[in-house]
Amino acid sequence: MTSKTAQIPNISCGGCVQAIRLELSQMPGVASVSGDAAQRSIEVEYEAPATWKAIVAALEEIEYPPAAG
Repeated sequence: MTSKTAQIPNISCGGCVQAIRLELSQMPGVASVSGDAAQRSIEVEYEAPATWKAIVAALEEIEYPPAAG
């Protein structure tokens, strides 16, 4: 299981975190998604077939792209 944390500058409230959680939790291989609106960050635990590249693509699609870096 891989765990990654990403800064998401577009997060402004708990509703944003919930939208991200709902979107990513539907992806095969994503085990958990948690977020912190105050820190503008999310943590995703995943395994194959999910990949970080696919997770980033899903975030970009719903207009919550991770910060570069």
